[in-house]
Amino acid sequence: MPDPAVARPAVARLGSSKIREIANAAMGATDVLAFWFGEPDQVTPAYIREAASASLARGETFYTQNPGIPELREAIASYVTRLHVPTPPGRVAVTASGMSALMLTLQALVDPGDRVVAVTPLWPNLTGAAQILSAQVERVPLSFAAAGWTLDVDRLLAALVPGTRTLLLNSPNNPTGWTIDRAAQRAVFDHCDRHGIWIVADDVYERLYYGDDADCAPSFLDLAQDGARLISTNSFSKAWMMTGFRLGWIVAPASLMPDVGKLIEFNTSCSPAFVQHAGVAAITSGEPTVAAMRARLRHARDRLVADLQRIPGVQVAAPQGAMYALLRVAGVDDSLAFCKRLVAEARLGLAPGSAFGPEGEGFVRWCFAAGDASLAEGVARLRRFLEARQDRAA
Repeated sequence: MPDPAVARPAVARLGSSKIREIANAAMGATDVLAFWFGEPDQVTPAYIREAASASLARGETFYTQNPGIPELREAIASYVTRLHVPTPPGRVAVTASGMSALMLTLQALVDPGDRVVAVTPLWPNLTGAAQILSAQVERVPLSFAAAGWTLDVDRLLAALVPGTRTLLLNSPNNPTGWTIDRAAQRAVFDHCDRHGIWIVADDVYERLYYGDDADCAPSFLDLAQDGARLISTNSFSKAWMMTGFRLGWIVAPASLMPDVGKLIEFNTSCSPAFVQHAGVAAITSGEPTVAAMRARLRHARDRLVADLQRIPGVQVAAPQGAMYALLRVAGVDDSLAFCKRLVAEARLGLAPGSAFGPEGEGFVRWCFAAGDASLAEGVARLRRFLEARQDRAA
């Protein structure tokens, strides 16, 4: 008998998304308040949608260059130059989503058996991409205390031993909102530079940062010259409310870009032209959108965290960035089962902390990209559920 028709072991070992497991059971139910996915509750702004429609009306339905149309690469390069350091279009590649940017980056860098270090808890797709490529992933966990999530920089540096291929670092972080500060960033960058370790920076939440009224979070791009072993990946999904458009980008050393172009060809060939024109509109005209999004999220964060902190048995700290509160609930040691019960009994949809790795067990993630009324009702449902749970245990 031939072997059964199954995927290769690295793929078969992947866990399915626990966030999707929760959402799929109740998606579409009108009585469920859903805060499980990381996306805003508002539609993409009209000027962005109209740019896509205008492109379609012009008949722009053909292939584009692998790394993106020149107008979008130039717009992204100008944007990165304004926020960080001078960046020519030749260092920019457009991708079919932020996730595609991450996968392409790891395909360019990682061989089977390579050692990859990740700061965790972390969006599971990022470590999953490394595992698909048969890399060996070592996790360096953040610590949680009343003041929030922190990184032991010395522990991270100790894990970044010579021979490590890549560091995966998402800041502001999904799911914790933790954001690396400049001093830690400098220490990590210098260490990796000294030992020839690539840094893959997932910068998708850099504009959703609430510290010091800054325009964006600290970025490794601010520290690196062209040629440094640094790749920044980004996405239009969050700050411009474009999750369904599936559009992202890579900023990488010029020497790497021909190979990135090859990988785009072998993965998606290119992003759709009309989606790329929507990206041009977003990045050239979208600063008011980004500013309004950040202000709305700051307000939502402050309100939600204050309300959650008044619930007995809940521990949560205000995140420095992103759009999530990761809260610890007393007595929860199986966050997946807990979230399933929340949906079934309280009609409240949150993401289990275990979806983001073992460091997230005992926590649940709440995406606060929502309006006041929805957040208030969600808190009320959680409070009633926990009170009833306590009564049952008494």
